[in-house]
Amino acid sequence: MCDTLVARGASAAKGGMVFAKNSDREANEAQYPFFAPAAAHAKGARLRCTYIEIPQAGRSHAVLLSRPFWMWGAEMGANEYGVVIGNEAVHAKIAPSSTPALIGMDLLRLGLERGASAAEALDTITTLLGEHGQGGNCAHKGRFEYHNSFIIADAADAFVLETVGREWAVERVTAKRSISNIYSIGQDHERVSDGAEGLARQHGLWRDGEAFDFADVFANRKRSALASGHQRWCRTTALLGARRGGLGAADMMAFLRDHGAQAAQRADWRPDGILGGAVSAHSTYGPVRRFGQTTASWVAETDGGRMVHWLTATAAPDTGIFKPVFFGPGWEKAGLPDFGPAPGDIYNVRTRWWAHERLHRAVLGNYPERLAAFAGERDRLEAGFIERVEALLRRGGSAEEAAALSRAIWREADQAEERWLRLVKAVPENPAHRLSGPMAAHWGGLARQARFRG
Repeated sequence: MCDTLVARGASAAKGGMVFAKNSDREANEAQYPFFAPAAAHAKGARLRCTYIEIPQAGRSHAVLLSRPFWMWGAEMGANEYGVVIGNEAVHAKIAPSSTPALIGMDLLRLGLERGASAAEALDTITTLLGEHGQGGNCAHKGRFEYHNSFIIADAADAFVLETVGREWAVERVTAKRSISNIYSIGQDHERVSDGAEGLARQHGLWRDGEAFDFADVFANRKRSALASGHQRWCRTTALLGARRGGLGAADMMAFLRDHGAQAAQRADWRPDGILGGAVSAHSTYGPVRRFGQTTASWVAETDGGRMVHWLTATAAPDTGIFKPVFFGPGWEKAGLPDFGPAPGDIYNVRTRWWAHERLHRAVLGNYPERLAAFAGERDRLEAGFIERVEALLRRGGSAEEAAALSRAIWREADQAEERWLRLVKAVPENPAHRLSGPMAAHWGGLARQARFRG
């Protein structure tokens, strides 16, 4: 389960747009930054997505993606024109299709590869939905089919798109907005697909003459409650609303690390049992079995000119650190940092994602005390990263300077995590903070599946 947030215009600190997403997937389902350059394609070329082939576009834009290792599509990403997209699973009264088609992550990547603005990306996704539909297994292990919602944004505009099969509704974002694993577009949609009312009528969900409230008509509230979608949407909405003035990258990073109102009031909080409104998710066992783990986090900020992306490239943003990538308008000559080899679902310490799991999973053994061992340095280091990036932007630094700064910061962050791992291992387990039996068994099983050696 996931959460995506956006603020634009006067609600963004720089007056442009700031975007954030936590991608919550299975705990061993590694995710990594993936770059695909712009390319021209021959007439009649075909494109293989996760499950199906579709006609290729004449040109695909350069994209930077956060990509679960096994699929073609992505959970979040950006393109060379400054468009950013994040998606969510949503649950309707009409069952999602199990027939392989385009999955939400494919649609996200296609929107970025084919849309040079937020509006173009939106039209790309809705057109492809109508032509090919959405469906197929979206889970790494087991089965999980779902409909999708999206936040699609650039420096000038932002939209929420919610879908049911091939049908959809769009809401334009005027200031601040978040989405989670629930339908949230009511009667104030800017437009809906031609077949949305007919689909609702066909399934006995709506009658002619009634107001067409997209969320009330289609939402499966009970299914969404199991995913704590409403609680998390309320939490992200509250976080966005509580901040006076414009929101910046640092605010969004804090939101993505949030564990809910209860956790904020307890120094001994630990991720064990039902997490409820936690935006930063840890895979847990409790009265309700929860698989969701935040496996990657992304923040993007633009002032209408150059865009900076902040990626953890790891799971668990509370135990990780955001690092800058200069990609998009104005950074055409900026090289990317070394993301390292792509991970899989088997432990490989040479990959950044699995190297970080040593720290993340060690922290879970005594969460309050072990996180405290390095959280202060994490915050100071991250604040320093932000200041160095801001200084470069203020003086109009070149793309080459930006690339060098990005590479240096990524190296520093890797070195810091190695240092933090040693600090954490020096903090003994505390019986008061020990994992519950179900939680310990859950993570033990995950470790065996991945052949993890922390």
